[in-house]
Amino acid sequence: MVDRRDAWLLLPAPLRRLPADLAATVIVTLLTLATVFVPVLNQTPLRVAFGLVFVLFLPGYAFIAALFPEAGTAVTDEDSSAAAEQAADATGAASHPTADDDAKPRPVPGTDAAENAADDEAGAGAASNRSGIDGIERVALSFGLSIAIVPLIGLVLNFTPWGIRLVPIATAVAGFTLVCVAIAAQRRVALPESEQFAVPYRAWLAAGRRELFEPDDRVDAALSVLLVVSVLLALGSVGYAVAVPPQGEQFTEFYLLSETSEGELVADDYPETMTEGETAELIVGIGNNEYETTSYTVVVQLQTVETTNNSTTVLERTELNRFDATVAHNETHRERHTLRPTRPGENLRVQYLLYEGTPPSEPTGENAYRELHLWIDVE
Repeated sequence: MVDRRDAWLLLPAPLRRLPADLAATVIVTLLTLATVFVPVLNQTPLRVAFGLVFVLFLPGYAFIAALFPEAGTAVTDEDSSAAAEQAADATGAASHPTADDDAKPRPVPGTDAAENAADDEAGAGAASNRSGIDGIERVALSFGLSIAIVPLIGLVLNFTPWGIRLVPIATAVAGFTLVCVAIAAQRRVALPESEQFAVPYRAWLAAGRRELFEPDDRVDAALSVLLVVSVLLALGSVGYAVAVPPQGEQFTEFYLLSETSEGELVADDYPETMTEGETAELIVGIGNNEYETTSYTVVVQLQTVETTNNSTTVLERTELNRFDATVAHNETHRERHTLRPTRPGENLRVQYLLYEGTPPSEPTGENAYRELHLWIDVE
C-alpha cells in the first residue's frame, strides 16, 4: 500500500510548497482543462462538475487570495467590549497612577524612546482591533468576483482574433487563475507565518468527526444523520441531473446545399436546366439530434410527376443513387452527391428520401422519414 507521504512526494516541488488551498486551486484547474480537452473525459459528467467550480469559484478565490494574503479575523461584539474595558482600565490607571507606574520611569517627550513607545502602543491597539477577510467572506467574495471576472475575460477575447470560443475561454480563465495563485503564494510567503492565511481543514475534519461519531446526546446524533442524508440526497440529485440531462425534442435535420465558385456552401443556386448526361455537384446534409447514434440511408430518385388540384402523382420513378451514413448525436454529416439525370423531360422532380436504418423495398415520399426535392428541365 502506498504511503501518504510517498504519494505527496510524487507531486512537483513547486506544488508541494504551495499552501493547501492554493495547491487545491491549481489541481482543480488542471483537472478542469483535462476534462475539457481530453477526448475521453470531455464526454463524461466530470466536465460539467469541474467546469462549474472552474467558472463560478476558482478565478474569484485566486484573485481574493492575491489581494488578501494575510489571515483576517472579524471584530465581534465581545472583542469590542473587551477593547472598551481595556481602554477604560487604561484611562483609570492613567488617572490613578499606582506605585508601579511611579516606579517605572517614563521617556522624555521628544526623544527616540518616546516615539518608540508611542509606536508600540499604536501597534498594540491596531492588533487588538484588526479586522480582515475571514473564511466566510472569502467564499462569498469568490463567487461574486468569479461571476464578474469571467464575463470580463470574455469581453476582452471578443476583441481579439481568437474570439469567444471554448479553447480561448478555458485557456484565458485558467491562465488568469494560475497567475493569481502565483502572486498569492509570493505575497503569503513574504508574511510572518503567524499572519498567513490558512484554511483550517484539519480542525474542520476533527469537528465533523466529533459531531458524527461522538455526539453529546441522541438529538445531536439524529440531527447529524439527517444532515448527512440530506447532503447525500442533494449531491445525488445534482449528479443525476448532470449525468442524465432532460431530453428535448428529437429530430433530424435534412438539407441540400450547393457550392459557389468561391467554395462557399449556400442553400441556393440549385440547377434548374440540365442536358442529358450533364452533372451537378450538390451536398446533402444530415444533422442528428436524436440523442443517440443513428444510421441513415438516403435514396435519390428522378421522378416524372403529374400535378392535378394540388395533388401530385408520380408516373415514373428511377433511382439515381443511394448512400448510408452513421451520425452521432449532436453531429452533422455532409455527403457530396453528383446529380446526373438519366432521361430528358420537363418539370422532372429530383427527390431525396431520408430513412432511419434500411429503407423499404419501394421508397416513396410517404414512407420516408424526411424528404427534399428540386425541379429540373432535362434537354
